[in-house]
Amino acid sequence: MSGGDRLVVGVDIGNSTTEACLAVLGADGDVRWLGTALTRTTGVKGTPASTEGALTAVRRALVDVGRRAEELDVVLLNEATPVISGLAMETITETVITESTMIGHNPATPGGVGLGVGVTVSVADLGEHPVDEPAVVVVPPGWDFDDVAAALNAAVARGVPVVAAVLAGDDAVLVTNRLREKVPVVDEVSAVEKVPLGMRAAVEVAGPGRTIRTLSNTYGIATVFDLDPDQTRQVSPVARALTGNRSAVVVRTPAGDVTDRRIPVGVLELRGAGRTVKVDVDAGAEAIMAALARVQPLEDAHGEPGTHVGGMLAAVRDTMADTLGGADPGDIAIRDVLAVDTFVPAEVRGGLAGEIALENAVGLAAMVRTSRSRMQAVADRVATSLTTTTEIGGVEGEMAALGALTTPGVQAPVVVVDLGGGSTDAALLTADGTSTAVHVAGAGELVTKLIDSELALGDREVAELVKRWPLAKVESFFHVRHEDGTVQFFDEPLPPHVFARVVALTAEGPVPIGTRYGLDHVRRVRREAKRRVFVVNTLRALRQVAPGGELRALDFVVLLGGSALDFEIPDQIADALAGHGVVCGTGNVLGDQGPRNAVATGLVAAFAGRGR
Repeated sequence: MSGGDRLVVGVDIGNSTTEACLAVLGADGDVRWLGTALTRTTGVKGTPASTEGALTAVRRALVDVGRRAEELDVVLLNEATPVISGLAMETITETVITESTMIGHNPATPGGVGLGVGVTVSVADLGEHPVDEPAVVVVPPGWDFDDVAAALNAAVARGVPVVAAVLAGDDAVLVTNRLREKVPVVDEVSAVEKVPLGMRAAVEVAGPGRTIRTLSNTYGIATVFDLDPDQTRQVSPVARALTGNRSAVVVRTPAGDVTDRRIPVGVLELRGAGRTVKVDVDAGAEAIMAALARVQPLEDAHGEPGTHVGGMLAAVRDTMADTLGGADPGDIAIRDVLAVDTFVPAEVRGGLAGEIALENAVGLAAMVRTSRSRMQAVADRVATSLTTTTEIGGVEGEMAALGALTTPGVQAPVVVVDLGGGSTDAALLTADGTSTAVHVAGAGELVTKLIDSELALGDREVAELVKRWPLAKVESFFHVRHEDGTVQFFDEPLPPHVFARVVALTAEGPVPIGTRYGLDHVRRVRREAKRRVFVVNTLRALRQVAPGGELRALDFVVLLGGSALDFEIPDQIADALAGHGVVCGTGNVLGDQGPRNAVATGLVAAFAGRGR
């Protein structure tokens, strides 16, 4: 480099990714951009564990342009604010159902159609079953389908009314095809040995393309088993868990205790603006957000001890305390929350196939602001490893606004919205260079949690696939129907494991989504999760930086961050802002980076602007 030139690198440590921007600052104040780098964030953003990711990003940026760490004059780091999100259930009910046992999974090919109600009897004891009592035959593992069919046909010939069968194997269709009188048959019941014998039972199988109607209806179960109102209330979770299934079995066991243990969801206490507001989480997300608006800016939030919301916020503090090297949880302040109405899967006790019912819930994202000294620890480690000096730059939103100015066609005044993994940041940069920035809790990670929860996936990686990629239904080995209704044909057959499945159309090919829900439902859940987090958060962040809190006072909004690369979030936000007369689009930092690297680029621009 020529005399007076300085090699600097801006580093943005985000919740999900860490980005670097390398540039040469000339003696005359001009900036020559050299290159960028991107890597996954290590540890929790803003904690010493994130140092390794920062070092990796810097070294990659240097290697890409043939520079060495020894040439660096300064490393510029953002003020990283970690965000942790959790779910607090609004309606928590653990119901132990001792008066009914159910099997509600969906085998691919149950046999027969209809509803059969009778008494459970083992296939081995079928020859002794009374001829005046309808029988639901239970078949353990090891029975051949010919032998099962023969036993059922023999019982019918003897006068026993065989009304249904439950099999351990996957032979429902083979058995049904050999029966003289067709009955509903549910197979692939791995826990068939737990089915109580001698008890009243109901088996229902719907036709292809249809779902059960009686056993998924609380009053249908009440009718089958002649339940009184109190008993009907107790079996309601059974009906909810079986909704949408093609087949189901419910067995009424002897009378016993039915316990209903409720853990209260609790009261959320919000403190800020010189006052404290309490809101019952049972009131839902809208009430919580209305209470939050009355105490802005939020100074801290607490949950009622012994409740779910109290436990969730305590867990957030405990997690941060651990990542911050044993800090006192009481010293960690929650500076923003986002409440979202959602559903969470709750296991229905008494089920034999992992049945669940979706309970109403409130999802809470909590943003924790750490002290500058924590980020200083990261800066010190980076300086030691690279043998250079480090500086902690400005607020992320303000730096993102400066980075956005490198987008072709953008000039101040400008408003940017940085859509990240843990937080949504907005900043207003005026024509005279003054800026206003806010951070609000909730972004990509919360969307993933909502999708995972509402689809009962139990797998974060699968939820990420649903969030990131368009969906389709594989209708044959040679064609799929996309979520927009269009059909695509293939010259080569698709893999067998995706046949008749809802799939995510990833860059590597279709990946099956393990859910019992159909294509339209999965798409609706995905889009609603994004709307409830990103659209809601963008609007509330923009109102906090807009003059007078009025969105119509804004002209142009630039979307930045990893989530701005999403295939539908920018359009959702643009649609929401269009009604306010706001022009909205995705940024293109440095003319070639898209919405990425805005904060890292802004750190360098701010440093250059200070004439350092």
